[in-house]
Amino acid sequence: MYYVYILQCSDKTFYTGYTDNIEKRIKVHNQGKGAKYTRARLPVTLAYYEEAETKSQALSREYSIKRMTRREKETLISHK
Repeated sequence: MYYVYILQCSDKTFYTGYTDNIEKRIKVHNQGKGAKYTRARLPVTLAYYEEAETKSQALSREYSIKRMTRREKETLISHK
């Protein structure tokens, strides 16, 4: 099982990624060892996630979420 997730950073921006272990990945982000983008915006909190059966599906969904506008991401988050 894979997960696509959106984190809300301390500066209220969003970061989107994928993983096979969501709890571990958020911990890594908050330790400053995650993506370069989140390192300067700690702490991060999980705003949204969805499951994907394959890595390919997760990557495809991550790509589509990253192309969304902020408003579209906010709508996605609020409908969870």
